[in-house]
Parts: sequence; structure tokens; C-alpha cells
Amino acid sequence: MGWKHKGANRAFDIFIIILVGFIALMFLLPLLHVLAASFSSADQVVAGNVGLFPVQFSLEGYKYIFKEKMIWTGFRNSLIYTVVGTIIQVACQFLCAYPLSRPDFKGRKVINIFLVLTMFIGGGMIPTYLLVTGLGLYDSMWAIILPGVVSVFNIIVIRTYMQSSIGTEVQEAAMIDGCGDWRIFTRIILPLCRPIIAVMILYGVVGFWNSYFNALMYIQDTSLYPLQNVLNSILISNEAALGGGDVNLAEQLKYVTIVISSLPLLIIYPFFQKYFEKGVTIGGVKG
Repeated sequence: MGWKHKGANRAFDIFIIILVGFIALMFLLPLLHVLAASFSSADQVVAGNVGLFPVQFSLEGYKYIFKEKMIWTGFRNSLIYTVVGTIIQVACQFLCAYPLSRPDFKGRKVINIFLVLTMFIGGGMIPTYLLVTGLGLYDSMWAIILPGVVSVFNIIVIRTYMQSSIGTEVQEAAMIDGCGDWRIFTRIILPLCRPIIAVMILYGVVGFWNSYFNALMYIQDTSLYPLQNVLNSILISNEAALGGGDVNLAEQLKYVTIVISSLPLLIIYPFFQKYFEKGVTIGGVKG
């Protein structure tokens, strides 16, 4: 019976490995194709001869993109929006989630219901636009950062993490020792929330780095465009300019812009991976 049990477990492990490997290939192969196409000859890309490896290695697409001065402005703007926005977002979300995780916080049920309702009922595009313009945020960096600085879903995740992973006994013991709420939050809660802090930082970085819609809605000054909007503008303008010339190069630029916009996230993700896995799974394996 023990041998049969081990054999069944081994067969299940093999099945899971094959399944996960297949799913990983589904995500990895398109990325490899895009990367290979960006480093291939434009003629080979249009001819459909590029697979997972570059054909007739070429850097023409990258040279064409990086000679645009706006690309560096876009990188700078996206970096500013990502750093500032992520810091404000994580701070606001933790400041909101902490009191909601406390059982002695009066009115938390009403606030929780109100927050959850906002996930299903929104003001809409026009009221949001009127609010942004009414607050004087239009055509400024804050129009990109502030409208999406708080996510109710993230607040719920942080609140649940605090409730399931940090016992109330720790907070009660700190209060007996004379600690106030702010000291408990900064000295006890935050150090114990490092995994979920890393997860929220990763969410914030990905969200702000890939953000483009707020810039389309609220930004007219092209010098304030984030990288995604700059790349889109370059792609559209170059497709029009190359319409009567090198059409193949215009097609290759699509792959180049995907690589340029995605590369920073692919570089930083490995540094957050262990925290990301721990933060996502720790609530599920608790007690």
C-alpha cells in the first residue's frame, strides 16, 4: 500500500510539472518571439521568418527609437510617476487597512461595506474628469498619480493579511507597555508586514509603469507623457512617416516598443519574487 501511495504521488507530481511547464511555455514563447523579432532584420520580420531566435541580427529598430529625444523624457517621467505614486499608494493603503483590521475600531463594518461598494459602483469617466479638473490637477503629474493611488482590492488584501498573520495579542501587549496606535503601527505592524509590503510595491510599480489612460485623459503637455504614451506617439508618427518608405521598419517598431516598455519590469521582478510568493501564500497556509 505504501508503494502504491508513493507511486500515485509521483505520478501526480509529474502531471503537475508537465502542466505547469506547458502553461509557462504558453507565456514564454510569445515573449521570446517578440524579443527575437525586435533584434531581427525588418524584412525577415515582415516575411514571417522569425521564430524564437533572431534572423539576420539587426539593431535598426532600437536605433530608430532611441534617437528620439522624447524617449528619454518618457523614461524620466515614468520613473518619477512610478516611484512617487508607489510610495503614496502603499502608504495610503496601509494607513487605511490597519484600523480596519483592528476589532476595536468602531464603525469598521460600515466603512468596509462602503469600500466594497466602490468596487462595483463607480462614478464614471465624466464625473472623474470633472473632479480632476475641478481640483486643478489637469495637465500635471498629479493627474496621473492621484486618481488611482488607492485600490480597494489592495486594502482588503492588506487588511486580511494583518488579521490572519498578526495576532491581536501582540498589539494588546504593546498597548499594555504604553505604546500608542502610531507606535504600534510603525514599530510592530509594519516590520511584520514586509512580505505584503513587497507585494504591494510590486503591484504599484507595475500599475504606474504601465499606466497610459490617465495621461490620455488629463495630459496635454507632451513633456509630461509617461513612457507608454511616448512610445505610442513615436510608433504612430513613424508609421505615418514611413508609410511611403520603409514599411517593414515601421512594422518592426511594434516589437521594439514592447521590449522597451516591458524590460524594466522583467529586470526588477526577480528581486521581489520571494516576497511576492510569501505574501500571496502565507494567508493560505496559516493555522
